[in-house]
This record gives sequence, C-alpha cells and structure tokens, in this order.
Amino acid sequence: MTEERKYWVPALERADGILSVLALEPGKYKLIDLSKRLDINKSSMFSLLHTLEALHWVEKNTDDTYSLGPAIAVLGSSFVKRFDLHDSFQTEAAGVRDRLQETVQLAKRIDDHILYLGKVEALTPVRLQSEPGMRLPAHATALGKVMLAQLPNGSLKQLYPERNLAKLTPHTIADRDKLFEQLGNIREQGFALDDQEAVMGFQCVAAPIFNRAGEVIAGVSCSMPLHQWEHKAEATRKEIIALAQRLSVLTLN
Repeated sequence: MTEERKYWVPALERADGILSVLALEPGKYKLIDLSKRLDINKSSMFSLLHTLEALHWVEKNTDDTYSLGPAIAVLGSSFVKRFDLHDSFQTEAAGVRDRLQETVQLAKRIDDHILYLGKVEALTPVRLQSEPGMRLPAHATALGKVMLAQLPNGSLKQLYPERNLAKLTPHTIADRDKLFEQLGNIREQGFALDDQEAVMGFQCVAAPIFNRAGEVIAGVSCSMPLHQWEHKAEATRKEIIALAQRLSVLTLN
C-alpha cells in the first residue's frame, strides 16, 4: 500500500465520483443510472445519495434525477474568492462582453479538467451552461487546451497515459497524439480554438493568463454560436488575447 492510500477513505472517493458526474451532466442520472455508471451497488448508492442530499451537496429533481446542490455553490464561491484574479476578471471582462456582446469566461486547470471560476454573461438568447464550479475535460475545450499547451511533454504524458480520449461531441479530439500536436501549435500562436469540441454549434477562443514566474495560472475565453463566429472571429480573438495579457500584468502587481 502506498503512503498516499494508507489513510484513504473509500466513501469520500465514491462521493467525489458522484459529484464529478453530476457536475458534468446535471439532471441526467437517477439512482440506478449512477449505480451503473460508477459501479457502486444500489444500497451503497442510496446511502451516499441520501447523505449528500441531507448535506445539500446534491438535489433530487422532480423526475428522480440528481443535480449538484446549493452547498456546492457556497463551497465553490469560497474557493473562487481565494483568487484576486477573480475581481480583476469581473472588471476587465465586462468591457470585452459589451464590445463583443458575447459571454466571457474564466477558468483554471485541475489535472486533466478545467474548473470554471467566473463568467461575465451577455444578454443573448442562447445561454451558456459553463457556470462557476462546473468542470469539463481539458482536452475538449479551448480553455483547457490553452493551459495544457504550457505544460512540458513529460507532464502531458502523465496526464494522458492512454492514447484514446473521451469525446463530448463528434468533433472532440479523441487521439492523444493529435492533441499533443495541436498543443504545440497553440503554444506558438498564444491562443486556442474549440470548434464544436465541447458543445455542438458553438465556437470558442481562449488565451492563457500567466503569473510573475511565467507559469500559466488560468485562462479566459469567449464562446458563441457558429453563425455569430462567422462575423466576430477576428475581433473576438484579439479581444481575448488582450484581456489575458491585461490580467497577466495585473497578477504581477
């Protein structure tokens, strides 16, 4: 037994699995679905969900599916407030939103996923589901790819030991070698694109935010429907790169 697993609590690991699944696909899974998805027997899943619901970590919907509960929002808000970057983002991104009339997002990378930290939302008919606290696979998003691109090859291989990658849409990169090749180009050009790789019908551009040591600490992005992207692509790319550069400078002060 490794030192890391010596004091491991399996119930917490199972709860983490439940929360991770519900974060990605809220309102999709019932108890039996979660039991099959996570390979946890029904009686254990019932106990876990009952406890999580009592603690307000999950909510049971009217159709018996489950979503994350309000306690998660409180914890996520507390986590976000640790970052001075969040306040700067809210201020700086507001102007970008107003100029583009599109939603701007802030996220950081946690291993092979991204965690959304902030969102400045535009008043558009189509609302993005990327709420603060939500996680998505990094390889399937512009935000994730622009942060992965700053990692050395050794670290990338540790994050992605398997060649096959999970697909969120038919356009998601599903081959590790193709991902690594694209990351090299992203590193050189300074921004990343997501062409319907996370959500069908949406295009996204993202740029990295660096700290004083030159390490990527977060990323900013703008997503929009394809018909809007056709007219706003160049302006959006310039705005997001400039926003990331401003936020990088602010982290130095």
